[in-house]
Amino acid sequence: MAEEESAGSAESCFLLFLPREGSGGCAVPVGAWRILSPSPQRPRMCPPSGLNNLMSRWHVKRTEAPMRCELCGTVTSMPEPLQQCTAWLSAYFCEPSRTQQLPLPPFHHPMLQRDSFTKEVLWTLLREVKFGEAISYQQLAERAGNSRAARAVGGAMRSNPIPIIIPCHRVICSSGQIGNYGGGNLMKEWLLSHEKLQKEKLAD
Repeated sequence: MAEEESAGSAESCFLLFLPREGSGGCAVPVGAWRILSPSPQRPRMCPPSGLNNLMSRWHVKRTEAPMRCELCGTVTSMPEPLQQCTAWLSAYFCEPSRTQQLPLPPFHHPMLQRDSFTKEVLWTLLREVKFGEAISYQQLAERAGNSRAARAVGGAMRSNPIPIIIPCHRVICSSGQIGNYGGGNLMKEWLLSHEKLQKEKLAD
């Protein structure tokens, strides 16, 4: 994630790569999403103490006005699965309420095809942990069938071939700390903040 700031605004840019079918896991760029905030104060998340619900541990400081999202560019002549990725990700960043209505693309990465605990963890995460929610490594290990495999869950998150769509950013520590993230902790904090803000707006 590259970030830029200018007077009165803040900008984050996400460039996502996904594996192409038949490529043996080789990744191709899908597109770049520019997230614009009207204030240099982007949403930030601060972990308080003494709360039981994992996601409610995070207090989000709101910006003065809503952020807006622009799709900066996409690969030309994309096959249908990558078009579906682009549509889903554009909805995720710009209109999150639409993500439940859009089909997910088929997943061809070998890690998501062969039987393994990593596969079970990733599919469990995709099915059960929804937008605006969070789960601990320990809880996800239990749901995937091995309550003593919290470390293996961490390894599965590091191996996730399709971040954001398979939402490894929603897996945090039991203490409420966000834990590590392949895209960097700042990106993980931003994604959690984005989801919490958008979920609160939908509930208003």
